[in-house]
Amino acid sequence: MSEFYYGGQAVIEGVMMRGQRRVAVAVRNPEGEIIVHEEPLPERIYRSRWSRLPFLRGLVLLWDALVLGTKALMWSADVALGEEEEDAQGFSGPVAWGTVALSLILGVALFFLLPTGVAHLSESVLGLSKYASAVLEGFFRLFLFIAYLVIIARSEEIKRVFMYHGAEHKTINAYEAGEIMTPENVATYSTRHTRCGTSFLLFVVLISIILFIPLQFDTWWVRLLSRLILIPVVAGISYEVLRISTRYQDHALMKLIIWPGLAMQKLTTREPTLDMLEVAIQALAPVLAADGLELPAPAEESAGLSAPQPELVPTT
Repeated sequence: MSEFYYGGQAVIEGVMMRGQRRVAVAVRNPEGEIIVHEEPLPERIYRSRWSRLPFLRGLVLLWDALVLGTKALMWSADVALGEEEEDAQGFSGPVAWGTVALSLILGVALFFLLPTGVAHLSESVLGLSKYASAVLEGFFRLFLFIAYLVIIARSEEIKRVFMYHGAEHKTINAYEAGEIMTPENVATYSTRHTRCGTSFLLFVVLISIILFIPLQFDTWWVRLLSRLILIPVVAGISYEVLRISTRYQDHALMKLIIWPGLAMQKLTTREPTLDMLEVAIQALAPVLAADGLELPAPAEESAGLSAPQPELVPTT
């Protein structure tokens, strides 16, 4: 079995974890109970040959963020609002897919098409050269990304989501360290992680600045189309950079490269409570079990064993 790093994302009042074969979402309902939903992952996406190829495997990450992540958020919202598990919105159906499509359209429009349109307009209004407008486009995209995080972080509901994000990171950090997985033990670990989706998105923004500079077509719609076509390319490159940064994170040069992403995580993570850590641990357990693994047990039960050195699932 190839190396595999577990990861996931925060949802409403809970955490989603993804393994090699299954995805699990644990959410605390209004009665204080932890409700866990799990289901198998599509084999044609997660265990096909192309999903392990460099650059193409970054598309799996996009699927995680856009499809699994959005549908997990919808299900968690239903449970957090008090819906019975069997009545809560599931991981499939026209509403779920419609939400995924709408989220994708809004994200592409805001973070890709809007900066490109502003940059193209600046050439005629401000008289900027094509390459100057390309730099403006890149930094405007970066500004939008940071401003978006700052604005949503002011919401009390989002602050709780960011606390669960911290719980997810702490749980993954503890598991990868071979720690006994109790909330008290997990609480001692960092809320930052090199594989965080925040770091990945920052790589996407920065790499897009470089990749889009030579693509300054005179026709506005051709320029916009080039951005859309290259989104998977940018994601694939960003994914590989994320893999390399994780593997060599102790190297002095790599520490400089990953530092901005770790710093950005101060916006997207908060210190969780022990109750939140309990939820994150319960989300991790079933995906490990599906892969024939267990959470690290007390020393007397696992003498000589350590957590497996966990392909790459970014935390988010």
